[in-house]
Amino acid sequence: MPKYLFKVKLTQDGLKGLLKEGASARREVVARMVDGLGGRVETMYWAFGDDDFYLTAELPDNTSAAAMGLVTSAAGGVRTSTVVLLSADEIDQAVRQQVDYRAPGA
Repeated sequence: MPKYLFKVKLTQDGLKGLLKEGASARREVVARMVDGLGGRVETMYWAFGDDDFYLTAELPDNTSAAAMGLVTSAAGGVRTSTVVLLSADEIDQAVRQQVDYRAPGA
């Protein structure tokens, strides 16, 4: 199953909700959402810096990952950025593919 990294930035409303509900409650909501999409949560971490929360999850496909990002961002409490994660085997397969390309100016 494909793996994804969701980088999450809380909005002001999201921060208010976090202060009211706590991080454990949000973890349960996220796990239930991923499970409902047929996926599995791998890791969930709160962080300092540009992003407030990192989630790695397995989901059935890109459509499920896009749906998750769209719905959570549209709700207004967060802004998400989704990264598709690739295994070493997938990169090895990509390296073996023939690609017809010419760099600009070459």
